[in-house]
Amino acid sequence: MLAPMYQTDLLEGRTILVTGGGTGLGKAMALRFGQLGAKVAVLGRREQPLREVVDAIHSGAPEGTTRAAWTSADVRDRASVDAALTKLEDALGPITDVVNNAAGNFLCASEDLSVGGFDAVVKIVLYGTFHVTQSMGKRWIERGKPEGHDYTVLSIVTTYAWMGSAFVLPSACAKAGVLAMTRSLATEWATYGVRLNAIAPGPFPTEGAFSRLAMPGTENIGKQRIPLGRYGEPAELAELAVYLTAARFVTGECVTIDGGEWLKVGQEFSGITDHPREQVKQVLASMRPKKG
Repeated sequence: MLAPMYQTDLLEGRTILVTGGGTGLGKAMALRFGQLGAKVAVLGRREQPLREVVDAIHSGAPEGTTRAAWTSADVRDRASVDAALTKLEDALGPITDVVNNAAGNFLCASEDLSVGGFDAVVKIVLYGTFHVTQSMGKRWIERGKPEGHDYTVLSIVTTYAWMGSAFVLPSACAKAGVLAMTRSLATEWATYGVRLNAIAPGPFPTEGAFSRLAMPGTENIGKQRIPLGRYGEPAELAELAVYLTAARFVTGECVTIDGGEWLKVGQEFSGITDHPREQVKQVLASMRPKKG
């Protein structure tokens, strides 16, 4: 259980859209935004989990208030996105912040990857992020620069957005594009009072991700890649999302939250840390040149 990090009304007056907000990390962020006073709009493809998130937010809100709303949409389709945003703003008022969390991914040898498989992931991750970001951006620009706060876009990427990764080629290409979009628009749209940032999570054991991306029997082995020796908790990522939504002088940044995994994996001799330290020291001592 994390200790409280923020005052309970930190996000009062904000209306935050979370795509893919019905499950996993999207759900954790949506619930945390609601706890801190924001109105929360969740968008996804499956009705039941979206309803459950909205009900959970309302259960902690004053009776008779509308603090959350949901709608189904396909982020790959611009008309669907535009209609969904209008519906959510009709229910909650103008959206002030966006979290692009909707994603798709699967493991596949790249030589066996179908054109349709590549297309599906890129359209959800890259096109979907573009559709939501540009659709909201146009609304914000028309409304004018806000007083006392910024508009924000926070996109969930991954450490292999800049490293690349075998067996997830469509996701690597799409996430790299999202990171480039984030940094491009951070400079272009700053004049309109829009900040854009990204989060690059390491392994967070959500049901959807682990069922598609963890090779059977390797779940615990994966912890050996992480210097902190454990997987992340969704609540930890949610706290970071809150910070980047509220931190008014941070833009164009990508914050990694992976327990040090990508550093260890990318360093030449980092695998040595998997062995008992005293044993390592003895071996290293035996390898030193003898004096004289």
